[in-house]
Amino acid sequence: MFPTEPAAVNNGFGVLLKNRGFMLLWIGQLLSQLADKVFFVLMVALLENYPPPIGLAENSMYSTLMMAFTIPAILFGSAGGVFVDRFPKKIIMVGSDFVRGLLTLLIPFLPREFLVLLLMTFAISTITQFFAPAEQAAIPLIVRKENLMAANALFSSTMMGALIVGFAIGEPILSWAKDVLGPNYGQELVVTILYLSSAGMMQPINFKDNRTLDNSEAIIHPWTDFKQGLRYLKSNRLVLNAMLQLITLYCVFAALTVLAIRLAEEFGLKEKQFGFFLAAAGVGMVLGAAILGHWANKVHHKPLPLFGFLMMAIVLGVFTFTHNLLLALGLCAVLGIGAALVGVPMQTLIQQQTPPSMHGKVFGFQNHAVNIALSAPLAITGPVTDALGLRSVLVGMSVIVAVVGVWAWQNTRKVLEDVI
Repeated sequence: MFPTEPAAVNNGFGVLLKNRGFMLLWIGQLLSQLADKVFFVLMVALLENYPPPIGLAENSMYSTLMMAFTIPAILFGSAGGVFVDRFPKKIIMVGSDFVRGLLTLLIPFLPREFLVLLLMTFAISTITQFFAPAEQAAIPLIVRKENLMAANALFSSTMMGALIVGFAIGEPILSWAKDVLGPNYGQELVVTILYLSSAGMMQPINFKDNRTLDNSEAIIHPWTDFKQGLRYLKSNRLVLNAMLQLITLYCVFAALTVLAIRLAEEFGLKEKQFGFFLAAAGVGMVLGAAILGHWANKVHHKPLPLFGFLMMAIVLGVFTFTHNLLLALGLCAVLGIGAALVGVPMQTLIQQQTPPSMHGKVFGFQNHAVNIALSAPLAITGPVTDALGLRSVLVGMSVIVAVVGVWAWQNTRKVLEDVI
Protein backbone atom coordinates (compact mmCIF):
# COMPACT_ATOMS: atom_id res chain seq x y z
CA MET A 1 0.00 0.00 0.00
CA PHE A 2 1.23 3.47 -0.81
CA PRO A 3 1.18 5.30 2.55
CA THR A 4 -0.04 8.75 1.60
CA GLU A 5 -3.40 10.14 2.53
CA PRO A 6 -6.20 9.38 0.10
CA ALA A 7 -7.12 12.08 -2.35
CA ALA A 8 -10.46 13.46 -1.23
CA VAL A 9 -10.81 15.66 -4.27
CA ASN A 10 -8.20 15.49 -6.98
CA ASN A 11 -8.62 16.77 -10.50
CA GLY A 12 -5.02 16.08 -11.49
CA PHE A 13 -3.18 19.04 -12.95
CA GLY A 14 -6.41 20.95 -13.61
CA VAL A 15 -6.85 22.25 -10.06
CA LEU A 16 -3.18 23.27 -9.90
CA LEU A 17 -3.44 25.32 -13.07
CA LYS A 18 -6.12 27.40 -11.32
CA ASN A 19 -3.90 27.96 -8.28
CA ARG A 20 -2.17 31.30 -9.02
CA GLY A 21 0.36 30.95 -6.20
CA PHE A 22 1.38 27.47 -7.28
CA MET A 23 1.72 28.51 -10.92
CA LEU A 24 4.00 31.41 -9.99
CA LEU A 25 6.11 29.11 -7.80
CA TRP A 26 6.26 26.48 -10.55
CA ILE A 27 7.34 28.96 -13.25
CA GLY A 28 9.83 30.54 -10.84
CA GLN A 29 11.27 27.10 -10.07
CA LEU A 30 11.58 26.32 -13.76
CA LEU A 31 13.44 29.58 -14.44
CA SER A 32 15.72 29.04 -11.46
CA GLN A 33 16.49 25.46 -12.54
CA LEU A 34 17.31 26.64 -16.06
CA ALA A 35 19.51 29.36 -14.63
CA ASP A 36 21.43 26.80 -12.54
CA LYS A 37 22.11 24.58 -15.56
CA VAL A 38 23.07 27.44 -17.88
CA PHE A 39 25.26 28.90 -15.12
CA PHE A 40 27.25 25.66 -14.93
CA VAL A 41 27.67 25.66 -18.73
CA LEU A 42 28.82 29.28 -18.44
CA MET A 43 31.48 28.41 -15.85
CA VAL A 44 32.86 25.69 -18.12
CA ALA A 45 32.82 28.04 -21.12
CA LEU A 46 34.64 30.76 -19.20
CA LEU A 47 37.57 28.47 -18.37
CA GLU A 48 39.16 29.21 -21.75
CA ASN A 49 39.52 32.84 -20.67
CA TYR A 50 41.27 32.01 -17.41
CA PRO A 51 44.94 30.96 -17.52
CA PRO A 52 45.62 27.81 -15.47
CA PRO A 53 47.57 28.29 -12.25
CA ILE A 54 51.12 27.03 -12.13
CA GLY A 55 51.19 23.26 -11.79
CA LEU A 56 47.52 22.75 -12.70
CA ALA A 57 46.70 21.12 -16.04
CA GLU A 58 43.70 22.13 -18.13
CA ASN A 59 41.80 18.90 -17.40
CA SER A 60 42.42 19.41 -13.71
CA MET A 61 40.79 22.83 -13.98
CA TYR A 62 37.55 21.19 -15.10
CA SER A 63 37.68 18.74 -12.19
CA THR A 64 38.43 21.49 -9.69
CA LEU A 65 35.57 23.61 -11.04
CA MET A 66 33.22 20.62 -10.69
CA MET A 67 34.31 20.20 -7.07
CA ALA A 68 33.70 23.88 -6.35
CA PHE A 69 30.18 23.45 -7.77
CA THR A 70 29.31 20.25 -5.84
CA ILE A 71 31.08 20.56 -2.48
CA PRO A 72 28.66 23.22 -1.11
CA ALA A 73 25.81 20.72 -1.44
CA ILE A 74 27.72 18.34 0.85
CA LEU A 75 28.82 20.99 3.33
CA PHE A 76 25.75 23.19 3.60
CA GLY A 77 22.76 21.05 2.58
CA SER A 78 21.43 20.73 6.12
CA ALA A 79 22.39 24.28 7.10
CA GLY A 80 20.09 25.66 4.41
CA GLY A 81 17.17 23.81 5.97
CA VAL A 82 17.85 25.39 9.37
CA PHE A 83 17.32 28.86 7.89
CA VAL A 84 14.18 27.74 6.06
CA ASP A 85 12.47 26.87 9.35
CA ARG A 86 13.33 30.26 10.89
CA PHE A 87 12.70 32.72 8.08
CA PRO A 88 9.89 33.21 5.54
CA LYS A 89 10.29 30.90 2.55
CA LYS A 90 9.61 33.67 0.04
CA ILE A 91 12.38 35.85 1.40
CA ILE A 92 14.84 32.95 1.15
CA MET A 93 13.87 31.98 -2.40
CA VAL A 94 13.57 35.49 -3.83
CA GLY A 95 16.70 36.60 -1.99
CA SER A 96 18.67 33.58 -3.19
CA ASP A 97 17.76 34.25 -6.81
CA PHE A 98 18.58 37.95 -6.50
CA VAL A 99 21.98 37.34 -4.89
CA ARG A 100 22.91 34.62 -7.39
CA GLY A 101 21.97 36.90 -10.25
CA LEU A 102 24.00 39.77 -8.80
CA LEU A 103 27.08 37.60 -8.23
CA THR A 104 26.88 36.23 -11.77
CA LEU A 105 26.73 39.76 -13.17
CA LEU A 106 29.87 40.69 -11.18
CA ILE A 107 32.03 37.99 -12.78
CA PRO A 108 33.08 40.03 -15.88
CA PHE A 109 34.28 42.88 -13.67
CA LEU A 110 36.47 40.73 -11.40
CA PRO A 111 40.14 39.79 -12.02
CA ARG A 112 40.49 36.97 -14.54
CA GLU A 113 42.12 34.55 -12.16
CA PHE A 114 41.09 30.93 -11.79
CA LEU A 115 40.86 31.22 -8.00
CA VAL A 116 38.34 34.06 -8.37
CA LEU A 117 36.20 31.92 -10.70
CA LEU A 118 36.31 29.06 -8.18
CA LEU A 119 35.24 31.33 -5.33
CA MET A 120 32.31 32.74 -7.32
CA THR A 121 31.21 29.23 -8.33
CA PHE A 122 31.47 28.06 -4.73
CA ALA A 123 29.52 31.07 -3.45
CA ILE A 124 26.67 30.77 -5.96
CA SER A 125 26.41 27.01 -5.41
CA THR A 126 26.30 27.60 -1.65
CA ILE A 127 23.37 30.00 -1.99
CA THR A 128 21.55 27.36 -4.05
CA GLN A 129 21.55 25.12 -0.96
CA PHE A 130 19.18 27.60 0.70
CA PHE A 131 16.84 27.79 -2.27
CA ALA A 132 16.29 24.02 -2.64
CA PRO A 133 14.81 23.19 0.83
CA ALA A 134 12.80 26.42 0.84
CA GLU A 135 11.21 25.42 -2.45
CA GLN A 136 10.21 21.98 -1.17
CA ALA A 137 8.87 23.45 2.06
CA ALA A 138 6.86 26.07 0.15
CA ILE A 139 4.79 23.58 -1.86
CA PRO A 140 2.63 22.39 1.10
CA LEU A 141 1.98 26.04 2.02
CA ILE A 142 0.11 26.78 -1.22
CA VAL A 143 -1.22 23.33 -2.21
CA ARG A 144 -3.84 21.29 -0.38
CA LYS A 145 -2.83 17.82 0.84
CA GLU A 146 -5.02 16.00 -1.67
CA ASN A 147 -3.20 17.80 -4.51
CA LEU A 148 0.37 17.25 -3.30
CA MET A 149 0.90 14.20 -5.52
CA ALA A 150 0.01 16.15 -8.64
CA ALA A 151 2.09 19.12 -7.48
CA ASN A 152 5.18 17.01 -6.89
CA ALA A 153 4.64 15.25 -10.20
CA LEU A 154 4.58 18.59 -12.01
CA PHE A 155 7.65 19.83 -10.15
CA SER A 156 9.51 16.58 -10.88
CA SER A 157 8.59 16.83 -14.55
CA THR A 158 9.85 20.38 -14.93
CA MET A 159 12.94 19.67 -12.82
CA MET A 160 13.94 16.85 -15.13
CA GLY A 161 12.89 18.89 -18.14
CA ALA A 162 15.11 21.75 -16.98
CA LEU A 163 17.97 19.29 -16.56
CA ILE A 164 17.59 18.05 -20.13
CA VAL A 165 16.78 21.37 -21.76
CA GLY A 166 19.14 23.45 -19.64
CA PHE A 167 22.28 21.57 -20.63
CA ALA A 168 21.04 21.23 -24.22
CA ILE A 169 20.31 24.92 -24.82
CA GLY A 170 22.98 26.31 -22.51
CA GLU A 171 25.72 26.52 -25.12
CA PRO A 172 23.49 27.93 -27.94
CA ILE A 173 22.00 30.56 -25.61
CA LEU A 174 25.41 31.63 -24.36
CA SER A 175 26.81 31.77 -27.90
CA TRP A 176 23.86 33.92 -28.98
CA ALA A 177 24.32 36.23 -25.99
CA LYS A 178 28.03 36.55 -26.72
CA ASP A 179 27.33 37.57 -30.33
CA VAL A 180 24.32 39.83 -29.72
CA LEU A 181 24.90 41.32 -26.26
CA GLY A 182 28.66 41.50 -26.42
CA PRO A 183 31.59 39.21 -25.57
CA ASN A 184 32.47 41.01 -22.36
CA TYR A 185 29.33 40.50 -20.30
CA GLY A 186 26.60 39.15 -22.62
CA GLN A 187 26.73 35.56 -21.34
CA GLU A 188 26.66 36.56 -17.70
CA LEU A 189 23.79 38.95 -18.39
CA VAL A 190 21.60 36.14 -19.75
CA VAL A 191 22.11 34.01 -16.63
CA THR A 192 21.44 37.03 -14.44
CA ILE A 193 18.18 37.71 -16.27
CA LEU A 194 17.07 34.11 -15.66
CA TYR A 195 17.75 34.37 -11.92
CA LEU A 196 16.07 37.78 -11.60
CA SER A 197 13.08 36.60 -13.65
CA SER A 198 12.67 33.72 -11.21
CA ALA A 199 12.79 36.13 -8.27
CA GLY A 200 10.29 38.47 -9.91
CA MET A 201 7.92 35.61 -10.70
CA MET A 202 7.77 34.47 -7.06
CA GLN A 203 7.55 37.93 -5.49
CA PRO A 204 3.72 38.23 -5.75
CA ILE A 205 3.08 34.84 -4.08
CA ASN A 206 1.17 35.07 -0.81
CA PHE A 207 2.42 32.13 1.22
CA LYS A 208 0.43 30.92 4.21
CA ASP A 209 3.64 31.05 6.16
CA ASN A 210 3.49 31.95 9.83
CA ARG A 211 7.22 32.46 9.98
CA THR A 212 8.31 36.01 10.83
CA LEU A 213 11.67 37.55 11.52
CA ASP A 214 11.31 37.28 15.29
CA ASN A 215 14.51 38.33 17.07
CA SER A 216 14.53 35.31 19.35
CA GLU A 217 14.15 32.91 16.43
CA ALA A 218 16.60 34.77 14.23
CA ILE A 219 19.46 33.37 16.34
CA ILE A 220 20.70 30.33 14.47
CA HIS A 221 21.82 27.17 16.27
CA PRO A 222 22.88 24.92 13.39
CA TRP A 223 24.11 21.93 15.39
CA THR A 224 21.11 21.96 17.74
CA ASP A 225 18.66 22.21 14.86
CA PHE A 226 20.52 19.51 12.95
CA LYS A 227 20.22 17.12 15.90
CA GLN A 228 16.56 18.02 16.24
CA GLY A 229 15.98 17.02 12.63
CA LEU A 230 17.81 13.72 13.17
CA ARG A 231 15.71 12.96 16.25
CA TYR A 232 12.55 13.60 14.25
CA LEU A 233 13.64 11.23 11.49
CA LYS A 234 14.50 8.52 14.01
CA SER A 235 11.06 8.88 15.62
CA ASN A 236 9.18 8.93 12.29
CA ARG A 237 10.23 5.74 10.51
CA LEU A 238 7.76 6.35 7.68
CA VAL A 239 9.53 9.56 6.64
CA LEU A 240 12.96 8.00 7.18
CA ASN A 241 12.01 5.02 5.02
CA ALA A 242 10.78 7.34 2.25
CA MET A 243 14.01 9.31 2.40
CA LEU A 244 16.12 6.15 2.17
CA GLN A 245 14.21 5.15 -0.95
CA LEU A 246 14.88 8.56 -2.51
CA ILE A 247 18.57 8.28 -1.67
CA THR A 248 18.68 4.82 -3.28
CA LEU A 249 16.99 6.22 -6.39
CA TYR A 250 19.51 9.05 -6.74
CA CYS A 251 22.41 6.63 -6.20
CA VAL A 252 21.15 4.49 -9.09
CA PHE A 253 20.99 7.50 -11.38
CA ALA A 254 24.44 8.66 -10.27
CA ALA A 255 25.86 5.26 -11.23
CA LEU A 256 23.97 5.31 -14.53
CA THR A 257 25.49 8.70 -15.34
CA VAL A 258 28.92 7.05 -15.28
CA LEU A 259 27.74 3.87 -17.01
CA ALA A 260 26.09 5.85 -19.81
CA ILE A 261 29.53 6.72 -21.17
CA ARG A 262 30.37 3.02 -21.46
CA LEU A 263 26.93 2.28 -22.89
CA ALA A 264 27.53 4.84 -25.61
CA GLU A 265 30.65 2.92 -26.66
CA GLU A 266 28.76 -0.39 -26.58
CA PHE A 267 26.14 0.95 -29.01
CA GLY A 268 28.63 2.53 -31.39
CA LEU A 269 28.10 6.12 -30.27
CA LYS A 270 30.71 8.69 -29.43
CA GLU A 271 31.48 9.09 -25.74
CA LYS A 272 30.11 12.62 -25.68
CA GLN A 273 26.76 11.27 -26.96
CA PHE A 274 26.10 9.45 -23.67
CA GLY A 275 23.51 12.15 -22.97
CA PHE A 276 21.08 10.35 -25.29
CA PHE A 277 20.56 7.67 -22.66
CA LEU A 278 20.11 10.18 -19.85
CA ALA A 279 17.72 12.23 -21.98
CA ALA A 280 15.62 9.12 -22.71
CA ALA A 281 15.44 8.37 -18.99
CA GLY A 282 14.47 11.98 -18.39
CA VAL A 283 11.64 11.71 -20.91
CA GLY A 284 10.44 8.59 -19.08
CA MET A 285 10.49 10.44 -15.76
CA VAL A 286 8.46 13.27 -17.24
CA LEU A 287 5.95 10.77 -18.63
CA GLY A 288 5.75 8.87 -15.36
CA ALA A 289 5.30 12.05 -13.35
CA ALA A 290 2.56 13.20 -15.74
CA ILE A 291 0.71 9.90 -15.30
CA LEU A 292 0.92 10.16 -11.51
CA GLY A 293 -0.16 13.78 -11.52
CA HIS A 294 -3.22 13.17 -13.67
CA TRP A 295 -4.39 9.89 -12.12
CA ALA A 296 -3.15 10.37 -8.55
CA ASN A 297 -6.61 9.75 -7.08
CA LYS A 298 -6.77 6.33 -8.78
CA VAL A 299 -3.28 5.03 -7.99
CA HIS A 300 -2.47 6.50 -4.56
CA HIS A 301 -3.35 3.22 -2.79
CA LYS A 302 -1.05 1.10 -4.99
CA PRO A 303 2.49 0.03 -3.95
CA LEU A 304 3.98 2.48 -6.44
CA PRO A 305 7.60 2.46 -5.14
CA LEU A 306 7.67 -1.35 -5.31
CA PHE A 307 6.45 -1.25 -8.91
CA GLY A 308 9.02 1.46 -9.67
CA PHE A 309 12.01 -0.36 -8.22
CA LEU A 310 11.03 -3.64 -9.91
CA MET A 311 10.63 -1.85 -13.27
CA MET A 312 14.09 -0.35 -12.87
CA ALA A 313 15.56 -3.74 -11.87
CA ILE A 314 14.06 -5.47 -14.91
CA VAL A 315 15.34 -2.76 -17.26
CA LEU A 316 18.87 -2.98 -15.84
CA GLY A 317 18.82 -6.77 -16.26
CA VAL A 318 17.47 -6.68 -19.81
CA PHE A 319 20.02 -4.01 -20.76
CA THR A 320 22.80 -6.60 -20.61
CA PHE A 321 21.26 -8.50 -23.54
CA THR A 322 20.27 -5.48 -25.66
CA HIS A 323 22.17 -4.56 -28.82
CA ASN A 324 19.63 -2.34 -30.60
CA LEU A 325 20.00 1.39 -29.96
CA LEU A 326 16.31 2.25 -30.29
CA LEU A 327 15.36 -0.56 -27.90
CA ALA A 328 18.01 0.64 -25.45
CA LEU A 329 16.61 4.16 -25.53
CA GLY A 330 13.12 2.75 -25.01
CA LEU A 331 14.36 0.79 -21.99
CA CYS A 332 15.87 4.00 -20.60
CA ALA A 333 12.46 5.65 -20.90
CA VAL A 334 10.84 2.73 -19.02
CA LEU A 335 13.53 3.07 -16.35
CA GLY A 336 12.62 6.75 -16.06
CA ILE A 337 8.95 5.87 -15.56
CA GLY A 338 9.96 3.48 -12.79
CA ALA A 339 12.04 6.23 -11.18
CA ALA A 340 9.02 8.55 -11.20
CA LEU A 341 6.93 5.87 -9.45
CA VAL A 342 9.49 5.97 -6.64
CA GLY A 343 10.45 9.64 -6.49
CA VAL A 344 7.09 11.42 -6.75
CA PRO A 345 5.16 9.35 -4.14
CA MET A 346 8.04 9.35 -1.66
CA GLN A 347 8.54 13.12 -1.91
CA THR A 348 4.78 13.56 -1.43
CA LEU A 349 4.85 11.29 1.61
CA ILE A 350 7.63 13.30 3.25
CA GLN A 351 5.69 16.52 2.72
CA GLN A 352 2.47 15.08 4.10
CA GLN A 353 3.97 13.43 7.16
CA THR A 354 6.33 16.24 8.19
CA PRO A 355 4.92 19.09 10.33
CA PRO A 356 5.48 22.61 8.93
CA SER A 357 7.85 23.51 11.77
CA MET A 358 10.20 20.73 10.64
CA HIS A 359 9.98 21.18 6.86
CA GLY A 360 13.26 23.04 6.47
CA LYS A 361 15.27 20.71 8.70
CA VAL A 362 13.90 17.59 7.02
CA PHE A 363 14.25 18.85 3.45
CA GLY A 364 17.66 20.31 4.23
CA PHE A 365 18.79 16.97 5.66
CA GLN A 366 17.33 15.21 2.62
CA ASN A 367 19.27 17.49 0.28
CA HIS A 368 22.40 16.93 2.35
CA ALA A 369 22.05 13.13 2.49
CA VAL A 370 21.31 12.82 -1.22
CA ASN A 371 24.38 14.82 -2.21
CA ILE A 372 26.65 12.84 0.12
CA ALA A 373 25.19 9.55 -1.13
CA LEU A 374 25.74 10.60 -4.76
CA SER A 375 29.49 10.86 -4.25
CA ALA A 376 29.99 7.13 -3.62
CA PRO A 377 28.47 5.83 -6.90
CA LEU A 378 30.23 8.55 -8.89
CA ALA A 379 33.55 7.55 -7.32
CA ILE A 380 33.36 3.74 -7.47
CA THR A 381 31.23 2.91 -10.52
CA GLY A 382 34.03 3.56 -13.01
CA PRO A 383 36.72 1.44 -11.28
CA VAL A 384 34.23 -1.37 -10.51
CA THR A 385 33.12 -1.44 -14.16
CA ASP A 386 36.74 -1.60 -15.31
CA ALA A 387 37.36 -4.53 -12.95
CA LEU A 388 34.16 -6.57 -13.43
CA GLY A 389 32.81 -5.45 -16.81
CA LEU A 390 29.70 -3.54 -17.81
CA ARG A 391 27.38 -6.56 -17.91
CA SER A 392 28.31 -7.73 -14.41
CA VAL A 393 27.77 -4.25 -12.98
CA LEU A 394 24.35 -3.91 -14.62
CA VAL A 395 23.24 -7.32 -13.36
CA GLY A 396 24.52 -6.52 -9.88
CA MET A 397 22.64 -3.21 -9.88
CA SER A 398 19.51 -5.02 -11.05
CA VAL A 399 19.66 -7.39 -8.09
CA ILE A 400 20.38 -4.60 -5.60
CA VAL A 401 17.53 -2.42 -6.87
CA ALA A 402 15.06 -5.33 -6.72
CA VAL A 403 16.13 -6.24 -3.17
CA VAL A 404 15.87 -2.62 -2.00
CA GLY A 405 12.41 -2.32 -3.56
CA VAL A 406 11.06 -5.43 -1.83
CA TRP A 407 12.74 -4.48 1.46
CA ALA A 408 11.33 -0.94 1.35
CA TRP A 409 7.82 -2.23 0.59
CA GLN A 410 7.89 -4.74 3.44
CA ASN A 411 9.40 -2.23 5.85
CA THR A 412 6.75 0.36 4.94
CA ARG A 413 3.97 -2.16 5.53
CA LYS A 414 5.43 -3.04 8.94
CA VAL A 415 5.69 0.62 9.93
CA LEU A 416 2.10 1.25 8.87
CA GLU A 417 0.90 -1.71 10.92
CA ASP A 418 2.73 -0.35 13.98
CA VAL A 419 1.23 3.10 13.45
CA ILE A 420 -2.29 1.79 12.96
